[in-house]
Amino acid sequence: MPETKLTPLLDPEFLHKLEHLELVSRKIFVGRMKGERKSKRRGSSVEFADHRNYSIGDDLRHIDWNVYGRLDKLFLKLFLEEEDLHFYTLLDTSLSMDFGDPTKLHYGKQVAAALSFIGLVNHDRVLLDTFSTTLDGGMPSIRGRSQMWRVVQYLDQLTPSGSSNLTAAARAFAIKHSGKGVVVVISDFLDKRGYEDALRYLVARNMDIYVVHVLSREEVEPELVGDLRLVDSEDDDVAEISVSAPLLKRYKDNLNAFVGGLKDWCTKRGITYIFTTNHNPFDKLILNYLRERGLVK
Repeated sequence: MPETKLTPLLDPEFLHKLEHLELVSRKIFVGRMKGERKSKRRGSSVEFADHRNYSIGDDLRHIDWNVYGRLDKLFLKLFLEEEDLHFYTLLDTSLSMDFGDPTKLHYGKQVAAALSFIGLVNHDRVLLDTFSTTLDGGMPSIRGRSQMWRVVQYLDQLTPSGSSNLTAAARAFAIKHSGKGVVVVISDFLDKRGYEDALRYLVARNMDIYVVHVLSREEVEPELVGDLRLVDSEDDDVAEISVSAPLLKRYKDNLNAFVGGLKDWCTKRGITYIFTTNHNPFDKLILNYLRERGLVK
């Protein structure tokens, strides 16, 4: 199914709404540069946190001379360190994502673009990776609102291709990115290899993981009748079926079991699971649902 071309990834009015949001990590991570996010780590920033006794070799610039004047003892000022948040997006670009109107891939691009914009506005470090059969080259890390054009340019040029191999991609992702942070996986998870081993690679990295499970409305509520010959878009497997009420019921039961199983698996391992369809307005997904799930505030 052709990619929807009429809808831009983000419109200016929606961008204005995103400016007031920020990405939230349930875990505190040590960044490589100072950003705008308060850390529990003690450092030499501008916000005072506590004192400790002076030890030989400490930086004399951090001595609190006012305390020394009162107590005749040397104490060092401790401050709250500010640090950047590493925000990763892992977007599925396999052929199964090229389905629906808008396609699941276009919907995923919009979600990735919106979250990247929120991160860049707040000076977080943003990285984009995509995958199908393998992990693709990805977009190098960027920082600062002025770099948003790179995100749009990168996402606009993505086209669906190949079959999905989330396990190989997640393994390569875990090796490529040694730093901890927040990672959002956007996929339909229609991978015959399953998702368990793939997500374990991310869990092992101690990342703050969010799964955005995107299906098309046609997959959730299929409108099929008669005798059909179905061809898998990724591996060309063929299935000939006769659509009937019992068959549709069995299909929906299997789909519900698949969705429920993925949600339960994620929940038990501290992964936040978010289900959506391509007909759920993505702006509401960002502004409402992701707020409720704690990814943005």
